[in-house]
Amino acid sequence: MKFTKLPHPSPTPDDVRAAAIADPGFGKVFTDHMVTIDYDEAKGGWQTPVIGPRQAIPLDPAASVLHYAQEIFEGMKAFPHADGGLALFRPEANARRFNASARRMAMPEIPEDLFLAAVREAVNADADWMPQVEGGSLYIRPFMFASEAFLGVRPAKQYKFVVILVSSGNYFKNGVNPVKIWVSQDYVRAAPGGTGAAKTGGNYAASLVPQAEAITHGCDQVVFLDAVEHKWVEELGGMNLFFIRADGSVITPQLTGTILPGITRDSLIAMLREEGLDVREEPYSISQWREEAENGTLLETLACGTAAVVTPVGTVASPAGEFTIGTGGIGQMATKMRERLVDLQHGRLEDKHGWVMRV
Repeated sequence: MKFTKLPHPSPTPDDVRAAAIADPGFGKVFTDHMVTIDYDEAKGGWQTPVIGPRQAIPLDPAASVLHYAQEIFEGMKAFPHADGGLALFRPEANARRFNASARRMAMPEIPEDLFLAAVREAVNADADWMPQVEGGSLYIRPFMFASEAFLGVRPAKQYKFVVILVSSGNYFKNGVNPVKIWVSQDYVRAAPGGTGAAKTGGNYAASLVPQAEAITHGCDQVVFLDAVEHKWVEELGGMNLFFIRADGSVITPQLTGTILPGITRDSLIAMLREEGLDVREEPYSISQWREEAENGTLLETLACGTAAVVTPVGTVASPAGEFTIGTGGIGQMATKMRERLVDLQHGRLEDKHGWVMRV
């Protein structure tokens, strides 16, 4: 589809933009433009895509999303390259996961080429918002919600797809340091047959109370156990986990429908195997985590995701006490994998997998 381009009546002045992106933090400095595409079942599906000024979205108080929570989103980044260009990392995988989420939430799928075109239009429109700081990127948030006004429990027939951008620095304000994890005792993130594998807002809303609990115990993040036996490690509130062991094996919890299939997770599986490690997707219990950390079998635990990239887990806490992973510092594999992934995303390393897409 051809995009309708609307002029921006008052773009951010250069000096104001420069000041804003000098130290953007994460998730607060929004760019000037956004892409919107409406879906209307009665009009044949997806309508003309529009790129225009970032602005408030008119919403009827009876919009389905406000009552029945039909909403999904993605998280991805555009990275600066040395030649001045920008690149995306595995955007086709984001498009596929977006549509998998749509199917689970009874929402229409968006053609992958239209998803990718919308992302590229948004990035090209606001390339000047790329922050020139360590770890700087344009964080991209495509999302879709049910906009039809009705009160009745059924899938909506009207939706709005939107892409917005955020100028971003490092996800953790103190940079790359080992994080302390709280093991949730009373809450689970997802149950079998639920929406754990979909990137939908309700999963994250459900994590906010246990995340707040983690903070009160001096922790950075919360880790969830399975909903049935409450013994198997699943994932953090927004990151997947890898357990690096002294025998050259690596375990990451398998995708059973309760864990989000992370794109960084999938990339790390391939990269760790290239290092000659035996990567296995299998259950890993909280008791095994403690035992292997204490007897030296476990060398490192890595948390990974689009926003945080690769982050080492230093300490795990619960009402039963704490245990430390390795020395509690940044391990060799965490450093190596993070550097390789970042170098690949920024075009400093040969892309043997075809993961990098220039914008």
